[in-house]
Amino acid sequence: MFVRMWMTTNVITVPPETPILEAQDVMKKHGVRRLPVVNKRGKLLGIVTKSDILEASPSDATTLSIWELNYLLARTTVEQIMVKAEDLITVSPNDPIERAALLMRKHKVGGLPVVEGSHLVGIITESDIFEVLLKLLGVHQKGTRLTLELEDRPGALAEALEVIRDHDVNVRSIVTCDECRTTPDTGVFVIKIDSYDWRGIVKDLKDRKIKVLDARHVSAEEE
Repeated sequence: MFVRMWMTTNVITVPPETPILEAQDVMKKHGVRRLPVVNKRGKLLGIVTKSDILEASPSDATTLSIWELNYLLARTTVEQIMVKAEDLITVSPNDPIERAALLMRKHKVGGLPVVEGSHLVGIITESDIFEVLLKLLGVHQKGTRLTLELEDRPGALAEALEVIRDHDVNVRSIVTCDECRTTPDTGVFVIKIDSYDWRGIVKDLKDRKIKVLDARHVSAEEE
C-alpha cells in the first residue's frame, strides 16, 4: 500500500502572508492542528502548527497592553514562525505507507506533507496510519477472528488456509506477528474470516494438529 491511497488530498492551506491569529481561526474552524503554507502555484513553503502559534504568542507575564498585543499578533504572519520547507520531513505519494509511519515515529510528528517535486499534493497523518491498521485487521468487517500458532516452516499457513477453504469461507485479512510467538520455531497469525460458523473450522484445525490460540465473533462495533 502506498501513501497516495490514504493521504488527504483536499488539504486546508494558508498563504505565507496570513496573520497567525487568522491561521489559528482556520485551525479551529476545520479541526486541524497544522496548516501547510503554500504560494499561489501550490509550492510548499512550510508548515505552521498550533504549537508554533502558542510559542509565538506573548506569555501571560508580558508587560504589553492589550492593544499592543493585538497589534503585535496582527502583524505576525505564518511565514515568520513556520517551519520552512527545507527543514520539513516529507513523503512522496508513491512511498510505501510504512515509510510514512516510520518517519512519524522517528521524528515524533503527527503528520507529514506529501509532495511531488516541491508541490503539495496531500497530507498523511497518524489518524490515517491508524485507519490502515484497522483495515489490515479487518476491523470494519463482521465475522470471526482466528488466532493460530503455526510452525515456522514453508506450507504451514497454506495448510491452515486449506482447512478454512474446505468450509467454503472467505478470508478477509491475515496479520502475522513475530513478536507474539511463544517459541522460536512458531509464528502467530491472526486470520479474519467472513463467517460466524467457526466451531467446525476450529475442530478441523485441531484435528490437523494446528494450534488455535483464540476464536471469537467480532463486529465493527466490538473491535
